[in-house]
Amino acid sequence: MAVIQWNEVLPRTFSQRFGESPTAETKVVVTVDEPTSTQEVINAVGVRIGDSHPEYSFLRMLDASLSEVDRYHVEITFRYELPKPMGGSGEDYEPNPLARPDVWTFSIGGAQVPALVYFDGSGNSTRKPLQNSAKDYFEGLTVNEAEVRASISGNRGQFPLGLAAAVTNTVNSSAYLGGVAHTWFCTGISGQQASEVVNDAEVRYWQVSAELIYRQSGHNLLLPNVGFNFLDSGVKKRAYVKDPDSGEKVPCTTPVPLTSSGGIKGDNAEPDILVRRVYPETDFSNFFGTPPF
Repeated sequence: MAVIQWNEVLPRTFSQRFGESPTAETKVVVTVDEPTSTQEVINAVGVRIGDSHPEYSFLRMLDASLSEVDRYHVEITFRYELPKPMGGSGEDYEPNPLARPDVWTFSIGGAQVPALVYFDGSGNSTRKPLQNSAKDYFEGLTVNEAEVRASISGNRGQFPLGLAAAVTNTVNSSAYLGGVAHTWFCTGISGQQASEVVNDAEVRYWQVSAELIYRQSGHNLLLPNVGFNFLDSGVKKRAYVKDPDSGEKVPCTTPVPLTSSGGIKGDNAEPDILVRRVYPETDFSNFFGTPPF
């Protein structure tokens, strides 16, 4: 069993529609001395998945079909297309799934966060605590904030279990993708098994995806520094007000602004906003890298 010769059948075809990528086809007729295995016929021609078109180098061979015309002839049709970007331009096309770069996608939506401040007057330069005229906070109010979701998809030989456990529910420890520390949050890493045949060899791998969320206000807790109790020389005491009629001290029914040392601020003082990080921090640049462009 052997291939005697092969010849390209003309003409080659090429087509393109407005707004779409072009496609092309070439055909080859292979002459054999007797029925020959498919793989031997393909090897004799030598055109592989990912090879460039003979005329249009930007097109790659992505689909091939083989049919026996008769006992001594086999026809192969090669179809060429513009590969979809895999982390960069079409020139980044790589038949081996484990050699392909990661693909980044971004989407922007909205999220609700606690409402603690408001813009006073015209413009955006003056922000004040969101309180009533008696300096009490409005509880349970939320406001919409822009939220950017970044998804990173790539192929790995093994599922990165250790990485997934280390970075899930963590925030960035330093500046990352235009955001300062603690503005990016990793919601998790998922993966599923997949396989492809690359030049007659099966390649098994994991399709892995990580999702990050960016918020301008960050993912730390923002808490007004108020309370029903205060510290007096290290001793915790209940905050009070004076009854306007009797002059007696009455426990506060609403929290009062506190100083950084736990004391009570003045009657008209505005409360400070405490920033508390509740998620571990990791170096996102080291774990996820950055988009290729």
